[in-house]
Amino acid sequence: MDDMKLERVKNAIMSGNCGRAIQEMEVFLQAWPEPQTQQRLNDLKEDYGKLVDYWMTGGKDPQRDAIYQQLLQLIYVLYANVEHYHRLKASPYLYSLYTKVRKERQDWKLTSIRQELEGFVSDVALLELEPEQRRRQRSETVYKEHQKLMNLLFEYVLTSRQWTTNTGQQFLEMLTAPTIDSMDQQLLVSAITLSLLNQFDMAKMNVLTEVYRLSQDEAVRQRALIGWVLTMDERMETIYPEQGEKVRQLVASKETCRELTELQIQLMFCLNAEKDTSTIHDEILPELMKGNNMKLTKLGLMELEDDPMEDILTPGASEQRLERMAASYDRMMEMMKQGSDIFFGGFAQMKRYPFFYDISNWLVPFYIEHPDIQQSVNRIKENRFIQHVMSTNQFCNSDRYSFIIAFDQVMNQLPESMQQMLKRGEAGLDEAEDGNGENGTALKEQRAYLMDMYRFFRLFPHRAEMTNPFDMSDPQHTRWQFFSRDVFKGTPLEACKHDVVRMMRKYHYKEMAQQVLDTFPEDMRDMEYYMWQEDYYKAIDLEPDNEQALAGVARLQFGEGWYDSAASTYERLMQLYPAKRRYMLNRAICLVNLGEYEEALKLLFQLNYEEPENVNVTRALAWALTCSGKLERAEKLYDELFEREEGTAEDYHNYGCCLWLQGRVKLAAQAFRTYAMKGELDDAPLFTREEAWLKERGITETDIKLMEAERL
Repeated sequence: MDDMKLERVKNAIMSGNCGRAIQEMEVFLQAWPEPQTQQRLNDLKEDYGKLVDYWMTGGKDPQRDAIYQQLLQLIYVLYANVEHYHRLKASPYLYSLYTKVRKERQDWKLTSIRQELEGFVSDVALLELEPEQRRRQRSETVYKEHQKLMNLLFEYVLTSRQWTTNTGQQFLEMLTAPTIDSMDQQLLVSAITLSLLNQFDMAKMNVLTEVYRLSQDEAVRQRALIGWVLTMDERMETIYPEQGEKVRQLVASKETCRELTELQIQLMFCLNAEKDTSTIHDEILPELMKGNNMKLTKLGLMELEDDPMEDILTPGASEQRLERMAASYDRMMEMMKQGSDIFFGGFAQMKRYPFFYDISNWLVPFYIEHPDIQQSVNRIKENRFIQHVMSTNQFCNSDRYSFIIAFDQVMNQLPESMQQMLKRGEAGLDEAEDGNGENGTALKEQRAYLMDMYRFFRLFPHRAEMTNPFDMSDPQHTRWQFFSRDVFKGTPLEACKHDVVRMMRKYHYKEMAQQVLDTFPEDMRDMEYYMWQEDYYKAIDLEPDNEQALAGVARLQFGEGWYDSAASTYERLMQLYPAKRRYMLNRAICLVNLGEYEEALKLLFQLNYEEPENVNVTRALAWALTCSGKLERAEKLYDELFEREEGTAEDYHNYGCCLWLQGRVKLAAQAFRTYAMKGELDDAPLFTREEAWLKERGITETDIKLMEAERL
């Protein structure tokens, strides 16, 4: 009941009705009294009353609109804090974080926090002056204390209420200050993002947009970009019109438009992660394992000896196996190069390590000094393979931590020869270049962070207690499919929509693509747009001889049964593209449907002479011969199809007609039974379109009913 009352407050605010929102909040507080909230509501009600009283006098106040907007924002903040408390109380996990961080640390003044963050940078710098033994011990202490602080700070921000403008400004200064470590700034940006996903806060949104605009650190910038894109809420425009203004100012930049385009495409690859995992598991890995001379046993991996008879019995087998392995590996590397998340499935099971019990560790940037992996690092830090892997850009941060822990656990189970090879660094992963030149760093940071986020929202045990920006059940796809948002209409970002739609269609996200297409302004509706919309007639208006457009029109005409028009369109295609014989075949089929059998046969005999192995030509010719009464010649062609085991259900139907017209009723019934079985017709009629055609050729209504019964 309380939830319904609070929802009424929200609805009033979202509609921009400040007075009704105050009234609904009064009703809510009667059931849920809280003195501090009640006092703030009373103050707000008093200010609103003054505004109304002056308005009632008919007085003109140039500040009235601004004051009303300010009051609307104040009632939203009041509502949001109340809603925040109730959401935490309903979430055992989040409420435990909320109480823990405020119990473990009383002083959350941002001036103190900033001093500690800056002090950590100084402490790390001073470590270089210490003797080696002292440095190692001191380093462990410094990083352990700092990690504890950052984990608490992450949880504090995640569970924080609405920020004041001053609080937001202090965080902004910390997140752009060169005196604070980049990794700390990145982690704090992630905490703000998670908090914003659960509850919109204009002060936090302002921090993310300004960090993106002002930061000189690319990793911080990309996290802030992803943060404000996934958390902006157009429903809040009534309350905070400055949100839209800020976003429109950002997309005035060509660089921002480029990065947003890349982000939309990378989000699509994230959503494709599990499909890519299936491709790797079902198609690529089996081929790679075929060429592997390893066997998994209870004691670990064991090397298998090469078969000396293989090349004798099967010359060239080993080379062919290596070629297939290389092709599979290249395919996987190409997927990675394009942006696919090829490691999601492989690392999914590795997110159960104790390391991931702390929520901040899911999104913390990778650093080798992290206290929670020190035991593993100390055991394998001299391994050159590990050093190489950690220096590549193939893994996201989350997977790097997983890899370190997992490698430490399985290292001793590997064959001795492989252990030595790995220690010497003789094995490694090839770097997949993305080919983006100067834009490569931003794109890599973007990809890695999105992968971290995707893993968090797919695998974190308490993910259901937070708003998931990758939620595919959202019918509007308002978070992860952001290119169709109203806020971007009329901005320079619209010029990038073609690139986004092209990629969405390529990877079969047609629903997403259509939502973006629906937002195309008139002046962007070019040839490509009309082809995507399958509006082939308008496409032909722009390019009368465009092959794809003409072919699309012909298909539409044929589908509607306008065979005369379709035949004319295919004739035009034959003239423009004489080398493409399929247009001749399609015209011939149109002519058969029009009953112009002799004209159709001329084309089909020519095609059959030129392409004797083309089964589509063979079946079209067989049916044309059947229609024209040349039944024996048609029968021979059907026999050829069935001998080649290329007969379809439709071929058996047409073959049955051919036999029936010859009076060979028993054989025709067998053909129709095969047709019914192959076509899975069950009780559906055998003859619908052909009934009139059969009657014209002497088959009576009674004959048709008897044949229908015989097919059973």
